[in-house]
Amino acid sequence: MTLPIRRHFLARAVALVAAVPAYSLAAPPIPTSSLFDVRRFGAKGDGRTLDSPAINAAIAAAATAGGGTVYFPPGRYLSASIRLKSNITLYLEAGAVIEAVEASVARYDLPEPNEAGGNYQDYGHSHWQNSLIWGIGLHNVAIVGGGLIHGKGLISGHDKYTGYYTDKPDQPGEADKAIALRECSNVTLQDFSILHGGHFGILATGCGNVLIDHLTIDTNRDGMDIDGCNNVRVTNCSLNTPWDDAICLKASYGLGRIQHCENITISDCLVSGNFDEGSVIDGTFKRSAPEYRSGRYGRIKMGTESNGDFKNIAITNCIFDECRGLAIESVDGSHIEDLTISNITMRNVVNDPIFIRLGARLRGPNQPPIGTIKRINISNIVVSGAHVNHASTIAGLEGHLIEDIRISNVRIETQGGGDAAWSKVVPPENANGYPEPGMFGKAPAYAFYMRHVKAIEVHHVKVGYVKPEGRPAVMLDDVSDASFHAVNLRRGHGGAALFGLRGVSDFSAKDVRGMPDREIPGRVDALSL
Repeated sequence: MTLPIRRHFLARAVALVAAVPAYSLAAPPIPTSSLFDVRRFGAKGDGRTLDSPAINAAIAAAATAGGGTVYFPPGRYLSASIRLKSNITLYLEAGAVIEAVEASVARYDLPEPNEAGGNYQDYGHSHWQNSLIWGIGLHNVAIVGGGLIHGKGLISGHDKYTGYYTDKPDQPGEADKAIALRECSNVTLQDFSILHGGHFGILATGCGNVLIDHLTIDTNRDGMDIDGCNNVRVTNCSLNTPWDDAICLKASYGLGRIQHCENITISDCLVSGNFDEGSVIDGTFKRSAPEYRSGRYGRIKMGTESNGDFKNIAITNCIFDECRGLAIESVDGSHIEDLTISNITMRNVVNDPIFIRLGARLRGPNQPPIGTIKRINISNIVVSGAHVNHASTIAGLEGHLIEDIRISNVRIETQGGGDAAWSKVVPPENANGYPEPGMFGKAPAYAFYMRHVKAIEVHHVKVGYVKPEGRPAVMLDDVSDASFHAVNLRRGHGGAALFGLRGVSDFSAKDVRGMPDREIPGRVDALSL
């Protein structure tokens, strides 16, 4: 039987392999006005000649003419930095490949200085010119067509905060991004594919009015980072990112100022950490041995860079396949509010299906105050195969509560197998730690762990497990105004409770299968139900 997730990727792969070469997509009609064919400017497209000088000459000519379409016929265009300009469309015909050259063969543009904003996030978020394709301060920019951007010569970057990645720190003349855009407006990225995109397949910072539509990204680190942007639509995209995040919203200090991330929609996308890099685009869907897959990423996330706010954001009709779950994180002073998460399916999630964290890392100038998280609706979620060590977690800080969360129409089936002793352990606060599922150790409940939360409403939810489970379904710790209505919680083995309450006030449970209705108007320090 072909699994649904594989069928979705397979549909994309059929389009990729139906033309020659294998990565080509059916492209929209070629514009006929103001067309600038890169071969007329000296590009060879033979995979051996360095074509970026000719490509940049075509872009310059189009800009001088007031704008136009720079056309790439089928071929392999070996390139160093390509410099976008306003009113320019790069059109990659089916069978056209822009291939990033090795830095030992040709040097990329140097990263621009960033003294004001370069100290509060990793290097990759702080520079844009050291990229295969880049633009700064532009308007009316597009990259479209059925071709491929192959970041073969890009490096994956180095995270100076975690030291996790093994590449050496960037050297002058190297590039670590496939596409980087800073402070651009009216941007369209549509119909092409990215293979091996370096640190970021796409980095958009401080941009407005952005459409990212019908892309396939099969890469070694982040698929796309939308950093401090407004009015952005991400739709119809398939992303395989086994070693980093697929779609990541950020609000960093990279521009040397606080920049909010607002009015964003992410819809009809598929994110996975399930397949080896490149095997989605070539249609083989190869998977590493299970022992190498437990740490796979491939998720949708907000944060960790969170100096600016995240507001008015909708994520809907998306699929998570063998990857990390949804993460919403304010740790650098961000105010996160007015979010809707709906119609999501998750299969074999390797950590918390839902992770909402208000923390106090406070990385920014003059140590910003702790932020807030409030008014989040989560509905119509289906999760299967969730990892035994994890539960969906909503965790604020003592004195800084996450507020007004509504969870409805959710079904979660976990692997099960948790030990009853785990429920007795009080997880560490880890207030200034890096926000990541697992930062609190093994979850004390198998479905939901909530701490430092006010006004949480859960209704029409069903949770269960496969292997025998010794923990309660729900653990509440320093929670007030909690309402559970019409929920079906499978009780654990050995007399495990449905609910564990620690420092909880104003608790209500109605129509909970397997227990009588309970109203606790006051405070209880410790109670099992």
